[in-house]
Amino acid sequence: MRGRSSSELTLAMVAGLGLRKLAATIHPYPTQAEVVKRAGDAYNRTRLTPTVRHLFGRWLAFRR
Repeated sequence: MRGRSSSELTLAMVAGLGLRKLAATIHPYPTQAEVVKRAGDAYNRTRLTPTVRHLFGRWLAFRR
C-alpha cells in the first residue's frame, strides 16, 4: 500500500470507514518528502568529482 500511512489506516478503522472510502482517497505522488529527498540527491550528485563518481560506479557494479 504505497503512500498510505499507518495513521491513515488507523483513522479509517476507528471511523468505521470501509475499503471503498479509503480507496477513493486521492494520494499525491511523489510526496513532499520524496521530492525533497530527490532534490537533495540530485544536488549531492553534482558535488561528486569524476574520480569519486568512477569509484562509486565500480563499487556498485561489484555489488550487483
